[in-house]
Parts: sequence; C-alpha cells; structure tokens
Amino acid sequence: MAKKIQLLFLAVVLTVTGVCAQTIESLRNDIEQIVRSKNAIVGVAISGANGDDTLSSNGTEHFPMQSVFKFPIALAMLSEIDKGRFSLDQKIDIKKNELLPGLWSPIREKYPDGVTLTIAEIIEYTVALSDNVGCDVLLKLLGKPQKVETYLLKNGFNDISIKINEETMQSNWDLQFQNWTTPLEANRILQVFYENKDNQLSQKSYDFVWETMKTTQTGKNKLKGQLPEGTIVAHKTGWSGQNKSTGITAASNDIGIVFLPDGSYFVISIFITASKEDEETNEKIIADITKAAWEYFIKK
Repeated sequence: MAKKIQLLFLAVVLTVTGVCAQTIESLRNDIEQIVRSKNAIVGVAISGANGDDTLSSNGTEHFPMQSVFKFPIALAMLSEIDKGRFSLDQKIDIKKNELLPGLWSPIREKYPDGVTLTIAEIIEYTVALSDNVGCDVLLKLLGKPQKVETYLLKNGFNDISIKINEETMQSNWDLQFQNWTTPLEANRILQVFYENKDNQLSQKSYDFVWETMKTTQTGKNKLKGQLPEGTIVAHKTGWSGQNKSTGITAASNDIGIVFLPDGSYFVISIFITASKEDEETNEKIIADITKAAWEYFIKK
C-alpha cells in the first residue's frame, strides 16, 4: 500500500512538473511567434520572483544599452551616497556650457541658462526622464564611466561594459556598442538590487531608486504598452534612433520589474538591435512579449 502511495505521489509530481514545463515552453513559443517575422535581433530574459520560471532568448548576446545604462549609473551614485561621499540633497551647479544642444535634455529645456539642482533631482531627471545632461553630470561626479563598470564588477556582474558617457556616445554612431550588456545580466542586476538581500543599498537609497524607476516617463509603448491600465512597472528604457544612412535601429530597449495585482512580480529585459523595422514595430515587439509574460504569470 505504501509503495502504491509513493508511486501515485511520484506520478502527480511528474505530471505537475510536466505541466509547468509545458507552460513555460508555451511562453517561449509565444515569444518566438512574436519575433519570427521581424527583421531584427531580439534578446529577452524573463524571471519570476526568487528566480522561478526563467527563460531567455539570445540571453547571452551583447546588446548596446543606450540609456539603459542610466539605471546602473544611479545605483553607483547611490552606493557612493551610502558611503558618505555625496548626499541626495547635495546641490550641484550645472553650467550653461554643460547643457549641450545635441543631447536630449529636459534640464536644458527647462533651464537654458544653467541651474543648481540636488543630486536627487539629477538622478530623477536622468532615470525617469532619461536626461543625457543629467547623466553626464552624474558620471563626472563619479569620476568616469568606468567607475560604474567597476562598481558592478565588484558586485559580481561581469557581462556589462560601460566605457563612455552620453556626449561621446551621441557623437558617433559606432561608439554606442562600447556600452553593452546581455539580457540575462540586465535581468540579474534588476533582481539582485530589487531583492537587496546583501544590502547593496541602504533602505533610503533603495526606496529612492525604485520609486524613481516607477515614475519613468519614457517608453510608454514598450513594457507598459499592452499591460492593464494602472499596472506598476519600475523600468528603464534605451533608444538609439535610426541610422540615417542605413535605416537601422541599433537599440530599442526596456528593462524592468512588472508588478502583478497580487503584489508579486516578474523581471523582464528586452533588447532589440540591428532592426530594420520602424520604431512603432520595435515598441510593439517589446509590448507583445511583455503582455505574453504577464498572461503567463497571471495564470499561475
């Protein structure tokens, strides 16, 4: 009798495991259907809370980050703040000659003659509004872009390269490929810093960066594009624009944490490169994949 119960239990376990495996594979199939006809290279990494239900496609390939790198820049700055080298309310003068006309900058648009802002305000502009001037001000305070890369390496993240600032990156199309990561590493950075199990950030810095990520105003048609209205997504976008000569988009990205109605979440990083599609199509690829992931986790 005991043996029969054991066999029955084993059969149930194998059946449930098989169903779960088929379900995650069905999500993979959905993603393959979404990208199959697209003239682009798409990298995806998805992970449920605590690392459950993971999948990736082109997960170890190198993708140019563009403004996605502003999230780790904020992390590095907040780490320095936690060490007492800076403070969130520290005021920084941004001079008129730093407001370069060729860069996307809501700071420049609002303060064309220069301004004094707190580091907290500069981080908010940089992350939530993807301000390039603010980004380069933070990098200047940190010393150089490689300081951010070094910080990540010390925290165990190896598949990421941060070599240049926005001014340099925007000056030459080919240089953007020096700042790269993989979908799997982007997902891991999001998950490790969100879980904060090793206290990578103080509670104050942790609360600040994740509240800021939740207020991101760029990429409304990307991760959030097809999710139910009111869904909370803490995310960071990146976009290269189209090369005028070739019509190719080198980067259309969005990485973040999507919060489900029950309070749980999943982590998702989507990078698109070498795309001959228009940006509306690139955004729809990201939105479609995120919607498929949402439906998978909702059903669970």
